[in-house]
Amino acid sequence: MTDSTSGVEAGAAAPASAPWSIRARNLTVRYPNGVTALREVDLDIAAGEMVSVVGLSGSGKSSLIRTINGLVPVSSGTLEVGGTALHGAKPRELRRLRGDIGMIFQGFNLAKRTSVLNNVLVGRLAHTPTWRTLLGAYTAADKQIAFEALERVEILGKAWDRASSLSGGQQQRVAIARALSQEPRLVLADEPVASLDPPTARGVMEDLKRINQDLGITVLTNLHLMDLARRYGSRMIGLRAGEVVYDGPAATATDEDFAAIYGRSVQREDVLEA
Repeated sequence: MTDSTSGVEAGAAAPASAPWSIRARNLTVRYPNGVTALREVDLDIAAGEMVSVVGLSGSGKSSLIRTINGLVPVSSGTLEVGGTALHGAKPRELRRLRGDIGMIFQGFNLAKRTSVLNNVLVGRLAHTPTWRTLLGAYTAADKQIAFEALERVEILGKAWDRASSLSGGQQQRVAIARALSQEPRLVLADEPVASLDPPTARGVMEDLKRINQDLGITVLTNLHLMDLARRYGSRMIGLRAGEVVYDGPAATATDEDFAAIYGRSVQREDVLEA
């Protein structure tokens, strides 16, 4: 059905959605090879919070995000995302849940041979009929959402460029715009600045902070750099060997707190600009 005056499909532009909260109780994640990634984790993340999740490689950061997104199953305990219980959830429920969660990866995960705009429109898949996605026949409303997402991360001028022509920082901004085009209730960023130089890393973190502050979207960002965690998270969760060893304000976390999270003294590689 279309609007006779605009030619845009009715209902194509969904209203802004309320942000999601996250609640975990005794959450344990154990992989088939016997590795326990998360051990009896208790968490309450309020809707609209911006949280830095800190820990070294193997601490459970990525497993936490992948479990929240329904990509890794809950072994025991409970996990609720936006009021939906993920423990025992059916595949259809998990697919619906992922449609409202924007994911941002360290490796950008862009289709390099197509345009920036087409990459951002991928975020509309959960809101678009299959036949439209197969034909690339996105509505004017979908394209407007994509353009607005690109403008929010200040890269609208690159909309028609091939993704392969962009710098690493620009590609990550496209990835953020793709997540925004989902009109998400929750954004999960897994080491989004690990491969970027310091000025670009700060710029990407500023983008995520603006998204949280301006749109009210709940944002969880996995980081291993202590200065970024302090500056850009209102709250910090420290993971070590799958357990929560710190949960408190990010800005006041001390070097001793980070040493407890890392299981060793703070080193040069733990700071963005050592």
